[in-house]
Amino acid sequence: MADFIVVAEARADAGKGASRRLRRLEGKLPAVIYGANKPAQSLTLIRKDFEHMLENEACFSSILEVQVGGESENAIIKDIQRHPAKGFPMHADFLRIRMDQAIKVNVPLHFINEEQCAGVKLEGGMIQKQATDIEIQCLPKDLPEYLEVDMLEVEMGQIVHLSDITLPEGVTSTALEQGEEYDLTIASVVAPRAAKEVEDVEADGETGGEAEGDGVEAASSDDTGDGSED
Repeated sequence: MADFIVVAEARADAGKGASRRLRRLEGKLPAVIYGANKPAQSLTLIRKDFEHMLENEACFSSILEVQVGGESENAIIKDIQRHPAKGFPMHADFLRIRMDQAIKVNVPLHFINEEQCAGVKLEGGMIQKQATDIEIQCLPKDLPEYLEVDMLEVEMGQIVHLSDITLPEGVTSTALEQGEEYDLTIASVVAPRAAKEVEDVEADGETGGEAEGDGVEAASSDDTGDGSED
């Protein structure tokens, strides 16, 4: 049984003009469902119902039951086009799935024990997050709602990599499947910005003194300076 139900209507009219009328005059939202070796089908959703569903983060990494004209299909949210300024959904893409075929889905990361993190609590550092979700591959039945990143024992200067995340059985990381060079940084514990700025000023002062005596060493120091933080 799917975790979420999306009630939709088949839509015959197409084009930007028709989509604008749906959104402005009828309180509806244009959408499309495709995949599973079936033709794409244009749909219409009730906008407020869809927006209400989107308030639950779990819907983005869950199996949906899309109901159209008395029939239902399993699908996942593949993409949502949003208004560039106001952020509300303007169009939704659903991808049909088969329960016996693996799917690729972006799953959110939930960081736990942030306040108890060793680098924060004992060393006064701050957690810097480089990713809020990752792409995984699994059968629909194994799809996790989210993945946890435990920050409890992460110390100052330590980096949490993709390979440090514990994946449930049957779930793989699409990035790690490509090789160790794709073991991306997920998070790290760094010194507070104010402390880092003081260190940078002191480092610049020391570099400046060296520059007056030896321009080559000054250039080398600049090249190997702190560039690890984006």
